[in-house]
Amino acid sequence: METVIAIIAVLAGLIGILGSILPALPGPPLSWAGMLLLYFWGGTNGAGEKMSLTILLVMLGVTVLVSVLDYVVPAYLTKVTGGTKYAERGALAGLIIGAFIIPPFGMIILSFVGAFVCEIYYASKNTTEALKSAFGSFLGFIVGTGLKLMACGIMLYYIIVYMA
Repeated sequence: METVIAIIAVLAGLIGILGSILPALPGPPLSWAGMLLLYFWGGTNGAGEKMSLTILLVMLGVTVLVSVLDYVVPAYLTKVTGGTKYAERGALAGLIIGAFIIPPFGMIILSFVGAFVCEIYYASKNTTEALKSAFGSFLGFIVGTGLKLMACGIMLYYIIVYMA
């Protein structure tokens, strides 16, 4: 049974990393769920020490913080660079389409292109303004994704350490 729990925890951590990039999966919550499994089913490190409640709660705080920042940072950076809601929507559409076209590069490129095209077409901005807005939206996406990837990577590390 412990082996099954360890496998499920590692899978949750790995799927959490994928979920940090793919918009349909909640990355950090899945990784934290893997840690939670090990906490309740007695995961220990190489020295035989159980995972502490402090680590679990700190990672829960990180999960909540990163999940909130993933929504706040892109909107803020888009707004600061003069973008509209159309840039955000275009970036999201490009991200979803790009997930099926040469991932992860398609996601990154089409996120930028989607924001740019939507700013020109729907917000009637000139090329310079649209590029600035698209860059802000793109930068917000990269920062949000990077934060989620780092958090999930750290949680996967703890999952692996406490699998012993």
